[in-house]
Amino acid sequence: MNGWAESYDIVVIGSGSAGFAAAMTAADAGLTAVICESTDKWGGSSAMSGGGMWLPNNPLMKADGAGDSREEALAYLEATVGDAGVSTSRARREAFVDSVDDFVTTAQKYGMLLARGADYPDYYPERPGGKIGRALECEPFDAHAIGEWWASSRGQDGVAFAVKTDDVWLLARAWSTASGMARGARVVGRMLGGAVKRQQLVACGAGLMSSFLQIVVLDQGTPLWLSSPLEELVVDSGRVVGVVVTRGGVATRVEARRGVVLAGGGFDYNDAWRQQYTGVKAGWSSGSKGNLGHPLEVAMAAGADVGVSVEFMEDAWWGGSVPAAEAGGQPMFIVGERSMPFSIMVDAAGSRFANESESYVDLGHHMLGHPVQGPFWLIADAHHAHRYLRTYALDPRANKAMKAAGIMHSAGSLAELAASIGADATTLRATVDRFNGFARAGIDGDFGRGNSAYDRYYGDPSVRPNPNLAPIEKAPFTALRVVPGDLGTKGGVVTDEHARALRADGSVIEGLYAAGNNSATVMGHTYPGPGSTIGPAVVFGLRAVRHMAAS
Repeated sequence: MNGWAESYDIVVIGSGSAGFAAAMTAADAGLTAVICESTDKWGGSSAMSGGGMWLPNNPLMKADGAGDSREEALAYLEATVGDAGVSTSRARREAFVDSVDDFVTTAQKYGMLLARGADYPDYYPERPGGKIGRALECEPFDAHAIGEWWASSRGQDGVAFAVKTDDVWLLARAWSTASGMARGARVVGRMLGGAVKRQQLVACGAGLMSSFLQIVVLDQGTPLWLSSPLEELVVDSGRVVGVVVTRGGVATRVEARRGVVLAGGGFDYNDAWRQQYTGVKAGWSSGSKGNLGHPLEVAMAAGADVGVSVEFMEDAWWGGSVPAAEAGGQPMFIVGERSMPFSIMVDAAGSRFANESESYVDLGHHMLGHPVQGPFWLIADAHHAHRYLRTYALDPRANKAMKAAGIMHSAGSLAELAASIGADATTLRATVDRFNGFARAGIDGDFGRGNSAYDRYYGDPSVRPNPNLAPIEKAPFTALRVVPGDLGTKGGVVTDEHARALRADGSVIEGLYAAGNNSATVMGHTYPGPGSTIGPAVVFGLRAVRHMAAS
């Protein structure tokens, strides 16, 4: 077929973790690649995230003697994910677990500095095969190393400083426990050390994606085209052989001799699709605003199975979020704050409805499935504010805006607080009294909060007998509105164990692959552990290219 403006072995659509993993693997296999990003910023939702990667039985665990195995990892995935559809098949789960070593060793070979979140548990650690310490993340990275590319990083919308995911659980109690204070001192020391060396240290997703960019773009020489959205897949005799992207305002035909990898994120901010599939508005997502689902539309036009099976299109990586106080603002995904003592979550009537400390995807499902209509609230007393670092309350200007928008309320009594948020005062009082009794006994008789090691990870060990439970009794009392937000959508192109796109009849679309949130997730309706979005994204990005290289 003639008329190609550019020609590569592999065309990668999207510049998140799945796309960069695919491009890194292409260079490792001696293949050429180009990354096409639809927006003027690279890094996608991965750059805005915590940057953790859930990678069971990984080489760092083995080096530490942490005691994981292929069999335990698969048993855990069977117990948590199970067989929820084509995308969660046994073959796909095995492919994920079996390629963890390949991804980690390849990334390390090219200079990525990885560290274990040794204390971070799986989200269901008591289930068969559950473990603590399966997550990996990047060490803090000097953004100066990527030069002018940092200016266009979407990481600036995330955690653009040197706090690692493994720091957060202790920093939250930096002024209430000795361990928290010690970790705070370590983080301050890290930042000061970077400043002395004139480094601009970034961590979490910003650090991960900056490290990826240094490897793929600067060291391996792979082109990264910004503002180059996918318009069409070029198909010849049933095989995808290239793409049409808009570059510099011009439709550009790019040959993909081995194949195309769709890694352009979900449909987080496609409001029409969100309403159609999830029923939750786009403005509550913490994903990249560039995730509009267009690569999925293009894939569907080429025959990919998205709209027929609708596999996980109704689902997302849910979690309680604080809505933005201003139109167009980014919501704040909250994790540790709802697990800390001296707090509960209630529905619009003033009743508890779930274990506040549970996995965020479970909490999201409970919010969405709750029969009581209306807003949800995180209720806390003065101890919660005085003892813990709460990410949503760090900026006084943001607090003022949230109060003005009716998102944050404060009152001298529970009755006044109930009136302020529109809840029934008698119900809220009874809910708090019942919870306070559980807190004193150390056992949550309604929802089992504090029973799991995952719950206790974000608890306060100085609070006894249960680190997640403490009475709510000291004024002033606060209420923070919480909505069912998300980290991105779960539905997408249905793929096999090689990340090849499938038609509705199960046949393979030759030359078309998908990974990350452009693909229906291998994790099904759940979230097995920290980094269960990025872990499979990088692994299946790698697997797609390994398959192309072997073809």
